[in-house]
Amino acid sequence: MRSTLLSRRDLEFLLYEWLAVEDLTRRPRFSDHSRQTFDAVLELSEQLATRYFATHNKLNDAHEPTFDGETVTIIPEVRTALTAFADAGMVGATMDAELGGAQLPAAVAQAAFAWFHAANPGTSAYPLLTIGNANLLIAHADEELVRRFVQPMLEGRYFGTMCLSEPQAGSSLADIVTRAEPRDDGTYRVFGTKMWISGGDHELGDNIVHLVLAKIPGGPAGTKGISLFVVPRYLVDEDGSRGERNDVALAGLNHKMGFRGTVNTVLNFGEGRWTPAGSPGAIGYLVGAPHQGLKYMFHMMNEARSGVGLVAAALGYTGYLESLEYARDRPQGRTKGAADPAAPQRPIIEHADVKRMLLAQKSYAEGGLALVLYCARLIDEQRTAESDDERRALTLLLDILTPIAKSWPSQWCLTANDLAIQVLGGYGYTREYNVEQHYRDNRLNPIHEGTHGIQGLDLLGRKVTQQSGASLRELDTRIRETLAAARKLGGETAALADRLDKSWSRLVTVTGGLFAAGDIEVALANSSVYLEAFGHHVVAWIWLAQTVAAHGRDGDFYDGKRHAARYFFRHELPRTGPQLDLLSDLDTTTLDMRENWF
Repeated sequence: MRSTLLSRRDLEFLLYEWLAVEDLTRRPRFSDHSRQTFDAVLELSEQLATRYFATHNKLNDAHEPTFDGETVTIIPEVRTALTAFADAGMVGATMDAELGGAQLPAAVAQAAFAWFHAANPGTSAYPLLTIGNANLLIAHADEELVRRFVQPMLEGRYFGTMCLSEPQAGSSLADIVTRAEPRDDGTYRVFGTKMWISGGDHELGDNIVHLVLAKIPGGPAGTKGISLFVVPRYLVDEDGSRGERNDVALAGLNHKMGFRGTVNTVLNFGEGRWTPAGSPGAIGYLVGAPHQGLKYMFHMMNEARSGVGLVAAALGYTGYLESLEYARDRPQGRTKGAADPAAPQRPIIEHADVKRMLLAQKSYAEGGLALVLYCARLIDEQRTAESDDERRALTLLLDILTPIAKSWPSQWCLTANDLAIQVLGGYGYTREYNVEQHYRDNRLNPIHEGTHGIQGLDLLGRKVTQQSGASLRELDTRIRETLAAARKLGGETAALADRLDKSWSRLVTVTGGLFAAGDIEVALANSSVYLEAFGHHVVAWIWLAQTVAAHGRDGDFYDGKRHAARYFFRHELPRTGPQLDLLSDLDTTTLDMRENWF
């Protein structure tokens, strides 16, 4: 029986036939692995996700965490699932073997994690955050902090968070006021309030490791004065045993429309409810150098942004498969103009408009998943690059693709979930079916880890222009390599290449025109429109690359790939024409709007 979480066949195509992840085993870091170990991880992930995660997804949604003033209560199935996840070694899947990790390629690990996100994003969020937390500490913290906090995370005993936002600051991190006061023993006392902290308080493990952005008094103003601190829920003694409670207090829970199984909190640091070492103030440990906290945090933020894109793609994918199964089984209506009302009804999948909705979902879900896995493959290449020049080029490419990998699946796989509801009709918005929950869960992802608008500003205001357009040139080189490969194949594949070439070349030209006038405010006024147009071109390229990989292969699967690409080029890529018109005109309609006109 086929899974309605993800398509194992599609994952195999993406990993082995398109991304050629087996080739990574020729690199020393991955030399202990093979196609067999990769397949074993994917198989195990599907089994664990199906058995432990999917089985409590609706229960997790219906019975969200509660707080009685003392303790957060979460349904027991969550802990059971997370224990199975950790026992399988999934927390350290990509980490170094010397730390206890499996040193899997990121592309394989992301494909494996997609099963858990599709099955239950509320539960899978806990390891998503913990893995990102651990990776940041491995990259930027000293050995003692890694020993004390990372190892228990790999074992599934500790969980991790990221504490950035504050009630008065939101996404404007320059305006945070949480402070970290230095002490003579080299520690800091942290005081402040953090908002929207996923996984911020629970009893799922022995400890919670908070990564907290704060300002050391007397430091530079704005983001240049932000430092990063490890602030554990419980202090950890030298021998690794859990010590006294730190001064971190839960002020309350936030109640969201989706991801209800992920406890979301308001945390007070240093309010005096606990007095570690005899005085109030949450004890924190500086990560790296002072005033470099935001740079360090971007390590976790960028990882989380790709993670959000993966969650969004997985939710779009499972919604697509569930609506596809429904459409195959649901009889309704007859052939247009059928004379005999007693004739059998047709499955709704035979109706053209239902095919349209399913085809759109397929193009969004498979395109979004392919995009995120492509970026993961770049991470593997970057991590094992043989020269600084190669690593620099890969970094530039990842820089410009990260806002797309986060934002495009968050927008369009949400649209896929909307269409899944529509395919089911009146059943689609009832809680008896899963697709309405997929929509609610996925609706958070355009906001998670930087809103759609923030990603647009990042793409157009930073990534496209950095180093005089070096990232854009690197992407242009990759796209043109695919165009050349597609043209060599001739036929429709070459025609798709010509279509993308024309539209992509126009986007590059429009990009230059946005900054030619020298007015940055006008250039960025429609950055969200630019983000959407840019993203659609990137995903069109991803679909063209898949078409090249499928060339000469027969069967329903490959025909489906080719037809989904055909759909994307005929129905989706043309959406960017009016967007590019608006951008080329340097339209100021939104900029000119006045507050008192609303």
